[in-house]
Amino acid sequence: MFQLRFTTPTTWTEPVLADFDRFLQDHAAAEKKASGMAVSMFSHYPDKPLLVESMVNLALEEMNHFRQVVKIMHERGIYQAPDEKDPYINNLRKLIRRGPEHYLLDRLLTGGIIEARGCERFGLVADALPSGQLKTFYRTITESEARHHELFVELALQYFPRSEVDSRLDQLLDAEAEITAALPHRAALH
Repeated sequence: MFQLRFTTPTTWTEPVLADFDRFLQDHAAAEKKASGMAVSMFSHYPDKPLLVESMVNLALEEMNHFRQVVKIMHERGIYQAPDEKDPYINNLRKLIRRGPEHYLLDRLLTGGIIEARGCERFGLVADALPSGQLKTFYRTITESEARHHELFVELALQYFPRSEVDSRLDQLLDAEAEITAALPHRAALH
């Protein structure tokens, strides 16, 4: 549906694989936060039935992913880490405009961009892992994230004219590329 404007280099996986337990902790936190974001969306917009239904389903799916990651962690003898502020997410949030209409559009589009970046990076992790259960798990997560980023844009198109969605998405993708390119590579999704 849209293309990210910065391609994460495959070298990004080096710190991920070097401290995979830490990456799993960050992945679990990201899934939990994604579920919480979906709950926030359906709570904030009860008058938009399509959005509510979509976000309820997304919250459940993200919570299921959280449960799956926690299970993998427990099998490896590790537990959740305290939540940390994510510099990528925080920088994207700064781009969200205020005002009822702008706020909804920007939340939907940044949500889609975050899911697209997750899709890209989970795919890199899947490619870098040796054959086995973890590789299969990350391939499945990658496919799920691909559906999620499309969902957010489809929802935006339900509530806003295509020209407005395309224009704002174009701006946000440029900004996201700059944010992503500036971040250090670490054992974290972002």
